[in-house]
This record gives sequence, C-alpha cells and structure tokens, in this order.
Amino acid sequence: MRIKSPAFENNKMIPADYTCDGKDVNPALFLEETPSNAKSLALIVDDPDAPGGMWVHWVVFDMPVTTSIKENSIPGKQGINDFRRRNYGGPCPPFGTHRYFFKIYALDKELALNEGISKKDLEKAMLGHVLGKAELIGLYKRKTSY
Repeated sequence: MRIKSPAFENNKMIPADYTCDGKDVNPALFLEETPSNAKSLALIVDDPDAPGGMWVHWVVFDMPVTTSIKENSIPGKQGINDFRRRNYGGPCPPFGTHRYFFKIYALDKELALNEGISKKDLEKAMLGHVLGKAELIGLYKRKTSY
C-alpha cells in the first residue's frame, strides 16, 4: 500500500497552504495498492516532534475505500485532534522543523465508532483489522517562530 501527495514528496517540505500559516486545509492524497478486500480506510496525521510529545493533527475513520482524498475535504468520520477539534489542524510548530506523518490504514471492516474519538481509541479499535498501512512524511518549519 502507498500514499502520496501532489503537494509534497516524502520527507520534503509541506507547502504553507496546508499549515496554520496558510489556508490550514488538508492536502490532496493519492492511495495506491490498497488491499482488494479492504472495507474501509482510516487516516491519522501526527507530529512526533512536538515539545510535549506526539501531537495529533487529524483522525479520520470509516472512510470509503478510494484512490484519492481531495484537498480541503472531510473524507470520513472525524475523531478529535490535539487542538480539541474534529477537523484537520495543519502543521504549526513553535520552533524548528517538525515531521508530520500521514498514516493510512486499510481495514477489513467499518469500525462504526462515534465521531470525536481519540487517536488512542481509534488505534485500539483497529487492532486485528489492519490489512495494510502506508505513510507519507512531510516536513514544516515556520518562517517566524513564536
């Protein structure tokens, strides 16, 4: 399974449009080689370089199996991120260059969970149901750090 974006390459800089310095919308994503028996997809975007540890930017689940996720979209049910919102929260590092992991999971079923769940609860619900996984890493450093 593979995940790519037309906005940035793996381990390259994320354009400001997809961050708190721009439109703060999700980038388009393309999915390839998803297992044919997948019944749903889940997506987690997080930053392991945040000062307090892992920072969750987006939690999406019960997505239909597809080959693309459109820019500025809501592709499935949304969980809660560390901004305490149910949406995409773009990169906004307080200092330095951070890594942002876009992780897609192919699942053997729909999870039928309620919106607003945490990343931890989603990962727990996915146990034993992951058929495939792929990740795309984007980098971002703010022009002005606070």
